[in-house]
Amino acid sequence: MKITDLKPQIVWKFFHQITQVPRPSKKEGRIIEYLETFAGTYHIAIKKDAAGNILMSKPATPGYENLPVVILQSHIDMVCEKNKAKVFDFEKDPIQTIIDGDWLRADETTLGADNGVGVAAELAILASDDIEHGPLECLFTVDEETGLTGAKALEAGFMTGNILLNLDSEDEGEIFVGCAGGKGTQAELYYTSLPASPELDYFRIDVKGLNGGHSGSEIHKGLGNANKILVRFLYLLKTDVDFTLCAIEGGNLHNAIAREAYAVIGLHPENREEVRALLNHFAARIENELKHVDPKVQIGMQSVDKPDKQIDPQSAEKLIYALYACPHGVIGMSHDIEGLVETSTNLASVKMEDDRILIGTSQRSSIESAKESIANQVASTFLLAGAVVTQGDGYPGWAPNPDSQILKVAKDSYRQLFGKEPKIMAIHAGLECGLFLEKYPYLDMISFGPTLRDVHSPNERIRIDTVELWWQHLLCLLKNIPAK
Repeated sequence: MKITDLKPQIVWKFFHQITQVPRPSKKEGRIIEYLETFAGTYHIAIKKDAAGNILMSKPATPGYENLPVVILQSHIDMVCEKNKAKVFDFEKDPIQTIIDGDWLRADETTLGADNGVGVAAELAILASDDIEHGPLECLFTVDEETGLTGAKALEAGFMTGNILLNLDSEDEGEIFVGCAGGKGTQAELYYTSLPASPELDYFRIDVKGLNGGHSGSEIHKGLGNANKILVRFLYLLKTDVDFTLCAIEGGNLHNAIAREAYAVIGLHPENREEVRALLNHFAARIENELKHVDPKVQIGMQSVDKPDKQIDPQSAEKLIYALYACPHGVIGMSHDIEGLVETSTNLASVKMEDDRILIGTSQRSSIESAKESIANQVASTFLLAGAVVTQGDGYPGWAPNPDSQILKVAKDSYRQLFGKEPKIMAIHAGLECGLFLEKYPYLDMISFGPTLRDVHSPNERIRIDTVELWWQHLLCLLKNIPAK
């Protein structure tokens, strides 16, 4: 079976087309061209703002002209992650999709169903002539995944609707009415390069095989963070033997839990077997700790050629201490919504550049003061190590509206279709809805979508049958919007 044979065919048709168009965050030019071509083909009114956000408008179908304008919204960029051995260029290559039982996934890369399936549903409605709905505006935002800059740049007056349906959630049967705000904290630790000693043996320590995942919606699972595991071993090693640190890298994106990390170290020849034994014992402990959430974790050591340089010992020590001390994971749970993570932080990436090491972290909370507090705690960790610390402005959370009329309609529509109640939820991940409220404070919003798993990682997949259920709910909701 091909992806275009799946139901509903019109949604999968457009999703397949989207997978063929490269669309990394901040490099959305080709998908914007695709959307502009689509609008021309289907004679859809379109406009674009300075940031690259696109709004398409479609009039009501006959008999539904008295309904208010509804905005459908998705983001057009995708997280670009792949397994290290996979040869793939996200700026050129189409995503290779695979039907795997009940799921659709990609071949060792992210799938881009976050948020490509939302984009596909909007296009399916715009292209159809047999779907009943009132006047529609379809908003396609850029650069959601690396800072929500498209939503931040959205100008007042670009949209006219008072109801917004965000199509960027990941559990069918759950309607989201709130989300966390977020902030990034970056540290730069400068070091002096010294010549690597020819008297040492050199080894690469690798941490890999972790699932990774979304640093918001999956932070509560206790998934392994490759950066934390690697530096935990380096700290342990430091207490037993003398070594030099020549290189360290791990993780990639601020909103993904690090799946892989490595370090290159120099050892005195007489210590190599002792270190191998230490690593084997350490790996066994980590495998036991993560056996339920990351059973494929691998920690290994292999010989490498002598590198040209090493990090000066003082800077290496400060780096190891700071990375070990840096908090990661759930910081606090909500007292308002049972089971909801309130505050968290992610040690996302460690990268080397010339004379400095760049550390990327991200913080989230549904309480603004708690978000600022954990961001400052992370900043303090690296300031104590002498790093230069910068923080972004972040983005606001979205507080639930208990009087939401569109929520009532969404619940009634779901009950009418499936004979059961949907779950009403808030999400720890960031959505663009909070930013929309800053420019359009009157918006009545919900967020819903089909079931996705392991987004922001090469294990990303979408459960095929939930797309049909979500599509039915979306169409029923559009048909039952209360009149003005």
